[in-house]
Amino acid sequence: MYNDRRRTGYRLNHGALLPSLPAVAAKEKAQMIDLEDSDVHMSSHEHRFRMFSSVEYEGQLYMTPLNFIESLTMSEPKNKKSWRSLTKQELEKILSDTPPVWKGTSKLFRNLRERGIIAYTEYLFLLCILTKPHAGFKIAFNMFDADGNQMVDKREFLVLQEIFRKKNEKRERKGDAEKSAQLSLQLYGYHVAPGNSDFRLERADENMMIDTTLLVHFFGKKGKAELTFQDFYRFMDNLQTEVLEIEFLTYSKGMTTISEEDFARILLRYTNVENISSYLENVRQSIPDEKGITFEEFRSFFQFLNNLEDFAIAMQMYNFASRSIGQDEFARAVYVATGLKLTRHLVNTVFKIFDVDHDDQLSHKEFIGIMKDRLHRGTRSYKTVERFTSFRSCLKKELASR
Repeated sequence: MYNDRRRTGYRLNHGALLPSLPAVAAKEKAQMIDLEDSDVHMSSHEHRFRMFSSVEYEGQLYMTPLNFIESLTMSEPKNKKSWRSLTKQELEKILSDTPPVWKGTSKLFRNLRERGIIAYTEYLFLLCILTKPHAGFKIAFNMFDADGNQMVDKREFLVLQEIFRKKNEKRERKGDAEKSAQLSLQLYGYHVAPGNSDFRLERADENMMIDTTLLVHFFGKKGKAELTFQDFYRFMDNLQTEVLEIEFLTYSKGMTTISEEDFARILLRYTNVENISSYLENVRQSIPDEKGITFEEFRSFFQFLNNLEDFAIAMQMYNFASRSIGQDEFARAVYVATGLKLTRHLVNTVFKIFDVDHDDQLSHKEFIGIMKDRLHRGTRSYKTVERFTSFRSCLKKELASR
């Protein structure tokens, strides 16, 4: 049914894609072993992906769409069980039910739930999207559009996965060699041969590429469709909206607004703030008459966060001029940096949350530091906190050797 799953494998060579030489195939499927208590070094994203993924196919781990949503909105999985092995027939059925990208919706992941698979490299790609401002969507698309024809085909899109794989090849992991090889299989679908200084790859089957929900969604069941910028833009916008809707609905309980206190709770989740209760008490005292935050206000604020780097530059200008930052200055800086007009009530609420000394002024350095942690949700619990402020820096930081 999926004849396009054959591949030769690709390697980067002076900007060109060339067929890679077949690696020695593993003779038997690797046994899934527990790495939780081992001393194998994992980045925060690798750790989180393994913690929330729930299925495996041919030794490689995958998230379901529901797993992905939970990894963004929960500190740990609801019910962590051993990975469920998919059969070939089950996978084909899952992929056959995947809707095409032109039927995109902001409920895609919620509709699919367990009926889909997301590879680790795709997980990294989706995290990049969540922190991408709308103005930069075109840049992200152009990074895939290698031939500049305003269309991205499956082969161009797979370059991203190959980049992440090649980075993994070059980086020797600290710890047990056998478990390091097992981790590479789980995340990337191949072994790194233990004791081999050249880090040659040993794949379970080099000539087979496993289609995923994202690949079928973008390029169709036969992999021959091409992705337009319009569809790519809509997918990125829908993903951002879906994650925000889920967070908002968790607190709105069917109403059209969430309380200012709950808005503060959401902002301070996944940050390094230790005394969250004092911030919440600050909101209760400063805003005794609850008006509520609408979803449009909620969404506009997180769109602003995706432009946090530009906002920080605008704030520095005020700092250089030795000007205090009140609500009007804050709102103007947001508009200049992002083009977004935040409502007066939203700006006032933000100030009440972070104005600890009640002088109606904002410590922009503290605010930006906390919001950077919030923007890159889910990584603060681990020693390595990876902060992506743009799609280019997302790739750059993920590819940089640690």
